[in-house]
Amino acid sequence: MLLLGNPTMTEHTKVDFGADRVDGETASTPGPTVLEKAAPRSERMAANKIECNACPVLCQISEGRTGACDRYANANGRLIRVDPVVFMSQSLAKATAEPAALIEFGAAAAAPAGPAAESSAQHEETLFVTGVGASSTYPDYKPAPFIVSSKLDDVDMVTVVTEGIFSYCSFKVKIDTDRFLGPEQSNVRCQGEIVGHVSTAEYGSQMLSLGGVHHLTGGSKKEGRVTCDMMLALGNKQSVELSIDGGASLVIRAGAAPIVDGVEEKRMRVGCGSATIGIFAKQWFGQVDEVVVVDDHITGVLTEHQAGRCLGMARSGLKIRGRKSTPGRYFQVANPGTGWGGTDIQDPLAIIEGFDPAVARPGMRLLMVSTTGEHAQWYELDQDLTPRIAAMPAAVRHTVERIGENCEPSLATVLFIGGAGGSLRAGATENPVLLTRAIKQRLVNVTCGGAPAYVWPGGGITVMVDVTRMPDRSFGTVPTPAIVAPIEFTMTYDTYRDLGGHLDAVRSLVSVLANGPEHLEGAPLARRTLARHPDNPWPLGMPPMLG
Repeated sequence: MLLLGNPTMTEHTKVDFGADRVDGETASTPGPTVLEKAAPRSERMAANKIECNACPVLCQISEGRTGACDRYANANGRLIRVDPVVFMSQSLAKATAEPAALIEFGAAAAAPAGPAAESSAQHEETLFVTGVGASSTYPDYKPAPFIVSSKLDDVDMVTVVTEGIFSYCSFKVKIDTDRFLGPEQSNVRCQGEIVGHVSTAEYGSQMLSLGGVHHLTGGSKKEGRVTCDMMLALGNKQSVELSIDGGASLVIRAGAAPIVDGVEEKRMRVGCGSATIGIFAKQWFGQVDEVVVVDDHITGVLTEHQAGRCLGMARSGLKIRGRKSTPGRYFQVANPGTGWGGTDIQDPLAIIEGFDPAVARPGMRLLMVSTTGEHAQWYELDQDLTPRIAAMPAAVRHTVERIGENCEPSLATVLFIGGAGGSLRAGATENPVLLTRAIKQRLVNVTCGGAPAYVWPGGGITVMVDVTRMPDRSFGTVPTPAIVAPIEFTMTYDTYRDLGGHLDAVRSLVSVLANGPEHLEGAPLARRTLARHPDNPWPLGMPPMLG
């Protein structure tokens, strides 16, 4: 959370009761809003409190404090959004703060007026309003906080901007490693609570599925709270400590190298054992008599492999453990682990049963190497056809280094997946299914904090986005518990009109800059402007591809 000014404002106010009041009335104050006069309140609600209905919790916030989400506060009897709205600049220059001074807690910075507003108009086509800090559509019947008109190549555009409250959401985490993290389907824990599970292994990576509605709301209160906190940290690119039942301990952070059992991963494998044989076979030809590339999936043996056969290499007579798949390719040579090639072996000779004396000969040269090149050993056969460690020739050492050179850096990649439901769609149109159809017809570009979102095929609006391409602090929470994430829908004005959009709520970007959000009744707009991520297309463009 971005804190402005007074540090005492970080304290939370307890929720005294929910939406149903003790006298049977229900909260009816639209919000978040500036309260010019006291709203109908229960006898149990103190005079110095105001009610926030930006989410279903309906916090009753004392003056000078924030609600349970740390996103809204009571500033002198007025409900305000603590964080500024994030604008995206089309320029890739260094990010700037606009206006320059964000003063006092909750106080909106001075908005441009007069000549400054005219200056803003000149930059209308270079700014994009994101959902970060924009507020939500809850209780779902009102338009999105910002429905902004703009121009793109003289075409009238509209962007519907909101923060979604996501219960149906999760993070898919790709961990680049050959290390054994845990059996597939094993529970992943955070602070002892189950927060996800191990998914499938992919090419050089292990996949985790973390969060989700069943962990947020289907278990104990502690499980939901820990899951929500873990998801918030992951989305905001912070480190999270996890453990896997029957497997490893992890520290992961989006865009950083994963730490497995206290050891930071360095390399993602160049390929499986068979692929490594194929890639480097010509470079080994003439330098070796046999190569074994150890891999927990497919271990490769050069002279049996089709690559070795095509090069005319003579068989070495090596006998290897495991289940033979096709020539030169072996499954299950060892158990998964943190040793050579993602197996549990520390001595690579453990997977060799011996050499056929009718084929092998003393002095034969054997290279054993892992799929990352981190493990490598050179052997020569003695008179008894026993491999003996010897000094590795420089030319062979160069090929091992080449394997490492071709390994990409090991990273943890975090993808947010969320289902955009009724509240988000109702904020755009009174007939929500039309928005869904327009997205599937590629008439609407969906972004999250200005970052491109992949929309899954099938029913509904299920979006997936790389959190490293979103602004910092894009994610928040509400204590229902649920995740708060930005989302924007951009389309032509004609498309927005045809899908039954809230045309009365459309405002120009100049108006937004000068007058602030309507849900704060003309309060100046506190904002910060960030440079567009260099990998992100400009959000006003149409999507290049959807599911």
